[in-house]
Amino acid sequence: MINVERAGEHEFVATNGRGASVRIGRKDQEGSFSPVELLVAAAAGCALVTSETLVLRRTGTDELSAVADAVQSESGNEVISIPVTLSYDLSGVDDPEALEVVVRRAVEQFCTVTRTLKQSATAPLQLPTPLQTAPDPL
Repeated sequence: MINVERAGEHEFVATNGRGASVRIGRKDQEGSFSPVELLVAAAAGCALVTSETLVLRRTGTDELSAVADAVQSESGNEVISIPVTLSYDLSGVDDPEALEVVVRRAVEQFCTVTRTLKQSATAPLQLPTPLQTAPDPL
């Protein structure tokens, strides 16, 4: 579970149960990620976490990174695509095409974030309800 609390005007802090935290704010807020940037980071991070062992074992290096960005609708209120580009050194790889096949398959099968985005997961919103009071018996 993730807990998000207000830290100031347009500033929030998300924490997890393992003690990690990240600042969330509007896209122009210094020192924070916007919610869309977090979504993009989640897609890129998931691809990296999923492919890390495969890539590092086959390339023989420890260099692995990703670049991603949100492609938004014309209105700017919807993300329609999050292209993720992985980067790693292929100079020591005998069969780069085979590595590509394995990495793509792993990410498509095991990356929870990108799989969820493809399925268009819902995000139901629950709001507080007013306290229900018993009618006055008199």
